[in-house]
Amino acid sequence: MAASKIAIPQLAFNKVRPAPVVLVTGPEGFLADRAIRALRELLKAEDPSLEIHDLEADQYSPGELITLASPSLFNEPRLIRVVNVEKCTDAFITETIAYLAHPADDTYVILRHAGGVRGKKLLDAIRGGAGGGIEITCLELKKDSEKTDFAASEFATAGRRVTGGALRSLVSAFSGDLAELASACQQLLADDSDEITEVTVERYYSGRVETNAFKVADAAIAGRTGEALVLLRHALSSGADPVPIVAAFASKIRTMAKISGTNAPSGQLASKLGLAPWQIDRGRRDLQGWNDEGLGNCIEAIAATDAQIKGLGRDSVFALERMVTVIAARGY
Repeated sequence: MAASKIAIPQLAFNKVRPAPVVLVTGPEGFLADRAIRALRELLKAEDPSLEIHDLEADQYSPGELITLASPSLFNEPRLIRVVNVEKCTDAFITETIAYLAHPADDTYVILRHAGGVRGKKLLDAIRGGAGGGIEITCLELKKDSEKTDFAASEFATAGRRVTGGALRSLVSAFSGDLAELASACQQLLADDSDEITEVTVERYYSGRVETNAFKVADAAIAGRTGEALVLLRHALSSGADPVPIVAAFASKIRTMAKISGTNAPSGQLASKLGLAPWQIDRGRRDLQGWNDEGLGNCIEAIAATDAQIKGLGRDSVFALERMVTVIAARGY
């Protein structure tokens, strides 16, 4: 089946603007919430008398949308926020499609759809141009390069300078939770008036950064066996889970294997591999003293360790320490 034609603007979460219908799609709830909040603040700034109403599409009763969109006594502008559109009732689909033919004046309807096929007929109608809407796409940020770009935009929006080292430290420490990453950026912006550097991040989040799995991996890859083992034990004693520790090693060794023997410019190679240019540069630095056989041995060691900590072994700490030792010896 051919894809439905998209005739409306599709914008990033930080490019939201008023429209009669604003469709907010995608699985990244944090970005969706931020886009919806930004639109509310924008409309409220334009007219403080803005009326705000909330609907749950999965609990929708016939007539609710039309009732809320009807002109009030003093004709205040209205913002209607609708959640759970991916679980909406049949009545909601029917009545919202009918509403798109004649959207109410001075009314803004936000439809939050987190994903799935439910409500496809409605989404197709909006994307086809009915109602004069726009779509805000909130895709999950999976790659470190995407999270780095997000963190960089937090500082750029505030007109503040941030170093690449600071961004790497932030993403390394908070890559598992976008909301936490954003909160960390905002705290740095609020509490520190100078350029944000790696030292700044270390000062604020030293515990989070020092025990981070990537710190252990960096020391091991550089051949600093003792330091890597100390960092590993500190991380484990601080409550770190063995699984993400192994994942950090796998990520860095995998990147090194991908770029081993390549001479293409960092930007060109980064685009091809879905990485940030700084990751290519860092990987090339990490590769000094390594060879392909050693990389292969380490990949096998990481796979074996992963199996051990997920049930095949009895002592996950021993398995992790053995992996660190193998990698610090560059696979030999």
